[in-house]
Amino acid sequence: MQQREMVLTREAPAVHGYSMPAEWEPHSQTWMGWPERPDNWRDNALHAQLVFTKVAIAISKFEPVTVCASSAQWENARSQLPEHVRVLEMSMNDSWFRDIGPTFVVRKNGSNLGNLEQHIAGIDWNFNGWGGKILKHSSLMLNINISWVFRLIDDVTVDDCNSKILTSKFLQDLALKLIGVDDGCYQDWSLDLLVARKIIGTEKLPRFPHFMILEGGSIHVDGDDSALEEDILFFCKTVSGVFLCRTRIRSCWKFQVMDMQYNNATASFDFLYLILLTALIVEWISFGWTCLTTEECLLNKNRNPNLTKEQIEDQLKAYLGVQKVIWLPYGLYGDDDTNGHIDNMCCFVRPGVVLLSWTDDEKDPQFKRSMEALSILSNTSDANGRRLEIIKLHVPGPLYMTDEEAAGVVQDCNAKPRLPGTRLAASYVNFYIANGGIITPQFGDQKWDDEAVRVLSQAFPHHEVVRIEGAREIVLAGGNIHCITQQQPAALSTNC
Repeated sequence: MQQREMVLTREAPAVHGYSMPAEWEPHSQTWMGWPERPDNWRDNALHAQLVFTKVAIAISKFEPVTVCASSAQWENARSQLPEHVRVLEMSMNDSWFRDIGPTFVVRKNGSNLGNLEQHIAGIDWNFNGWGGKILKHSSLMLNINISWVFRLIDDVTVDDCNSKILTSKFLQDLALKLIGVDDGCYQDWSLDLLVARKIIGTEKLPRFPHFMILEGGSIHVDGDDSALEEDILFFCKTVSGVFLCRTRIRSCWKFQVMDMQYNNATASFDFLYLILLTALIVEWISFGWTCLTTEECLLNKNRNPNLTKEQIEDQLKAYLGVQKVIWLPYGLYGDDDTNGHIDNMCCFVRPGVVLLSWTDDEKDPQFKRSMEALSILSNTSDANGRRLEIIKLHVPGPLYMTDEEAAGVVQDCNAKPRLPGTRLAASYVNFYIANGGIITPQFGDQKWDDEAVRVLSQAFPHHEVVRIEGAREIVLAGGNIHCITQQQPAALSTNC
């Protein structure tokens, strides 16, 4: 008998006690997609598939991995991936599972939904291909021969390198308008819209659908429950002590004879119990989780133009279970595909500590963005009132797409063109935290590759830092390691 999908629409996850855990909390598995589209991955995604395989194998040393591939690519994916990596057939427009997969939320003491106790649920956000619009006359656009636009791009003859890049960018924007890809990365994302729902259904979890357009790469949370764990332990020990004392009083012969003294004593302990419980509740109310995001992305007019900043923040609090949102003005320079996702710019290492993409080159456009972010982070506190410790993580390069790399991408009317000379949004902050492992990109820039490993090893002393050589292949298509992965947290329970 087929199990009916459990959809919860009336109340937000936080109402049921759910919250998004930090990425470093235990996972039950990692979800990934499988790249194939030739208009985004060069040479029919052959190089990208090798790197995806490296990432899956690296993560599988620490936790189970599930890779989803289309029916056309399932056999290919199965042949390249080791047997212990599960491969499922699933249709998708592209393989960015951080953004199209569900955001998992957990409740430590379970949630009495229906007749089941569900510790984990999934948020199914709305998605529009990173800011895309469906043009009214897109069918007519398919009949337009736009080869001349791309020929213009290829034939740009400007001596100055910067001028050539600017000219190519102008022609690229013109091409996007003509082919119907307005701001977004590709024209059709109808299959991506179903990925989160399919994953949640596969795992038989409650689903919280949301009307708001949001990608997983646009948020980072600290999942700070360290204080909560201590409070629960203290509470359990205190309550146990109170009832132990009360039991001993009851068994004492003196109070068995003197009922009035017994009643007075137990009443005093009951009052003490009430005081302790009230104090703990007050402490819980002041306790909170923190979310990082960027204004460049979530306040972009191509996402949720009808929502104010305050309304978006309210939705983040209600669905992620956070109490404070820290807004950085911009993401990484050059991250045009996602409009500045936070996971390329800044992330939590642990509660109260963040990693920030950085450059020492004052002439680099990234320098201004990093300085503005540093100023905000230095002058704010998290939901628990702590000043943030900031660790700088230098970006590589800068790196640019080569003529050979761009030539390997099919330039058609279905996706954003990939142009030679485009600055790549390469960042070491876009790593993935597995159960005991840090899966970090390497870009062939030896100095900064080694520096990233050093910084991450110090930031995560109890994790093994694993290098993924050739991560440039993922960046060429507009993302990175964190963008192609989605963690599913393990079910946690708190018992006194």
